[in-house]
Amino acid sequence: METLNSLFGAINGVVWGPLMLILLLGVGIYLQLGLKLMPIRKLGIGFKLMWQGREAKGESAEKDGEISPFNALMTSLSATIGTGNIAGVATAIALGGPGAVFWMWITALVGMATKFAEALLAVRFRETDSTGYHVGGPMFYIKNGLGKKWMWLGVLFAFFGAVAAFGIGNTVQSNSVADAMDATFGVPTWLTGVVIMVLAGAVILGGIKRIAKVAGKLVPVMGIAYIVAGIVVLIINAGQIGEAFSLIFYYAFNPVAAAGGFAGAAVMAAIRFGVARGIFSNEAGLGSAPIAHAAAQTKNPVRQGLIAMLGTFIDTIVVCTITALVILTSTVWIDGEEGASLTALSFDAALPGFGNQIVAVALAVFAFTTILGWSFYGEKCFQFLFGTRSIMLYRVLFVLAIPLGAMAQLGFIWLMADTFNAMMAIPNLIALALLSPVVFKLTKDYFDGKDVLPGESLDHDN
Repeated sequence: METLNSLFGAINGVVWGPLMLILLLGVGIYLQLGLKLMPIRKLGIGFKLMWQGREAKGESAEKDGEISPFNALMTSLSATIGTGNIAGVATAIALGGPGAVFWMWITALVGMATKFAEALLAVRFRETDSTGYHVGGPMFYIKNGLGKKWMWLGVLFAFFGAVAAFGIGNTVQSNSVADAMDATFGVPTWLTGVVIMVLAGAVILGGIKRIAKVAGKLVPVMGIAYIVAGIVVLIINAGQIGEAFSLIFYYAFNPVAAAGGFAGAAVMAAIRFGVARGIFSNEAGLGSAPIAHAAAQTKNPVRQGLIAMLGTFIDTIVVCTITALVILTSTVWIDGEEGASLTALSFDAALPGFGNQIVAVALAVFAFTTILGWSFYGEKCFQFLFGTRSIMLYRVLFVLAIPLGAMAQLGFIWLMADTFNAMMAIPNLIALALLSPVVFKLTKDYFDGKDVLPGESLDHDN
């Protein structure tokens, strides 16, 4: 295990080094500027389209896709709103200081353009497989947008995605829930793992329609409940909110000194952990969310892109900010705590006896929906590599891995997930940069009132 830890530690240091931060932020800024800040300017239109997309109507009535545009967003949100919003934010603050939150926000603002481009390209270059289902994502927009000579890049993405799903979307989630349930309610880790396996298996084995149906109901309810709980804490801690914001902005550009159990952090640590945990939370640039958006019942890639970019806004600007302010308006973060326990203790400081239970339940539901969303992402990557017949094998292996993750060592799982996250992002970001002219042209056409249609219907298995 020590050898594996050292190996992944070395790889992680490279893939999450300065080059990756420049690549993630650079491609996001390039897309945001190329779109003339459209994702920020047209945020209201995105919310309007999301509300209209709750059921497939009008342009979607011909059922070009398997799930409604709203449920496509909920499926992608189900995969992003998870441990990153609770444990990830806490880890960013614990390792990078309050300034890390500022860099999470920056990542989200540029990430909105990245997420818009990903979903647009996913619908534009999606295919229909042998079962009649729409499939898409980075591996398909690399294959169909960049051509056969770039196929190797699509294969790399699919491999990293299929493996990463077992980390970020499975074992990390079940491990975090098992840990929280054990600490809060005294439930054995193996029992939590088995319960999640049974519940998730019942949904996952039913495919994308069942996943989307469950996500469409669970994600809005739990997301709103968590935000309300956070707002209640912030009302109680209202006197510290101004100070919390000043800590975020000051320490984004200044090193924070050691205090209490907090070891201190340089500005580079704030940037590194802010960007890394921001990406872990909203997944903009990873290429995961467009796999869900490719299944949306829509014929218009730009409309789905406008809906997709909301995922980054809701996940990081809304949910992560609530978590960050709850942590920073308490003094627990100075004591050296990190991860989900830091968030739980911060909630509990304002709501004694209830706070840690709220976090434990939220973490359980968020992690459960993340497992559902990522099972679909991994499955589609596996299908790209091995064909439609391999789908059920992947689903079974994915479900069986859940209890193993619940009982495993957390540190190594986080390290592995973090590493494969970055390795997924590299092929995707290259493709986004190369296909950016398509994104800019289709977006301009849409806002000029021209028809924008998806790419040709292609048969994946032929």
